[in-house]
Amino acid sequence: MKFNKYFKNFALFLFILGTTAIYTFVQAQNFPVPRENKLLNGTKLLVWNDPKSDKVTVKLRVHSGSAFDPLGKEGVMQLLSDILFPTQSTREFFTEDLNGSFEIVTNYDYIQINASGDADKFLTILETLAPAVTNPQINKETTEKVRTALLARVQELEKNPSYVADQAAAKRLLGNFPYGRPQLGSSESLAKIDFADLLTADQKFFTADNATITISGNVNADLALRATKRLFGGWLKSDKKVPATFAQPDAPSSNQVKVEMPNIEKIYTATAIDTVGRSDKDFWATQALSKIWKQKYCFNNETSRNGELKYEPHLLRGIYFIRRSITPSETLPVYSGPCALFGLTVEGKTVLETITQNEFDSVKQAILADFQQKTQAAPALTDLWLDAETYKLVSLKDELQKINSMTLSDVQRVEEKLRKQPTVTVSLTKQTEQKQNN
Repeated sequence: MKFNKYFKNFALFLFILGTTAIYTFVQAQNFPVPRENKLLNGTKLLVWNDPKSDKVTVKLRVHSGSAFDPLGKEGVMQLLSDILFPTQSTREFFTEDLNGSFEIVTNYDYIQINASGDADKFLTILETLAPAVTNPQINKETTEKVRTALLARVQELEKNPSYVADQAAAKRLLGNFPYGRPQLGSSESLAKIDFADLLTADQKFFTADNATITISGNVNADLALRATKRLFGGWLKSDKKVPATFAQPDAPSSNQVKVEMPNIEKIYTATAIDTVGRSDKDFWATQALSKIWKQKYCFNNETSRNGELKYEPHLLRGIYFIRRSITPSETLPVYSGPCALFGLTVEGKTVLETITQNEFDSVKQAILADFQQKTQAAPALTDLWLDAETYKLVSLKDELQKINSMTLSDVQRVEEKLRKQPTVTVSLTKQTEQKQNN
């Protein structure tokens, strides 16, 4: 008995010591801070100089994304990003001539251009980006070209049962709220979009005062400021900013939906749960809960026995997606300890195991380590600063402090809250031959 008591006290001492060490590290943590400037047109410029790097990376983020697509014309913001550099030649130029890379990332919350190259090609990088950003060539011809390419991409996705199930679940859960609508658009919505819609979106959202530029690598900060002023100084700012506020969705009328689709052999299910967004005070606890559930209930990937779980946090709110696919002859797995199927019920009650302190501590340490690693150097560091701009976060140090102060009770509270949130499950099954013939 004395040995057990001693062991427990010693374990508690080690836990307190570890927690104290983490807290001390957080307080002393110094992040590489950029030189910050703002152009007269409102564009924010952040520059990190790293003399040891042989590369330069430029990121330009416009803080509006597909959430602002007009109702019935989903895909406008995606097309706007596609039309900036409509040909493959730009990517080839950055890869072959500048010894770097190029990509455009578009989602519900922002449009971001990532470009890199050798440090001595820094001015060439800016000179390549600036004309397309400040004066995009939006006309009937280019619009038709990028719309045709996006339509082909969307039509392929609409043949994917997992994608169809996800979209159906999100639509049923959130209705016409932005995250309930397809970010890339649909075959129907893309057909309604013309170049005038892209011009309107460009004038409203793709503006200088709605953008942040980050430059990192072996670059002189004074040179970077002068070059940015010269090349992006003529970029127009908006007459007025459009606030990211939308009418809240009604509660779903039914939490069980069946959809039929031709030519599929499995049953695909997607469960969508309404939850908090990136800016919410419970974001990190929700992130931790997601990781714990993945480990505890074996949500490895879509084709695993228990399926896949994904937390998608956006500006205004987030969605939990739980996906599964089984053959019609399969039965649901029997509840068996840590690999239970989420949502499995016994006599009408949901079976979820209590989260232990050890499970929470392990996940918290992993989140802390990942965040700290990202804060040490570009390019991950620059994305954190851009996220702070998009999601109106206080600071990186404040985010790290939030992670450090997170407790098991926070995660348990979020889990209990999540159980009460609106939930929709869509089951996608094979369409009968009679319906296909009709």
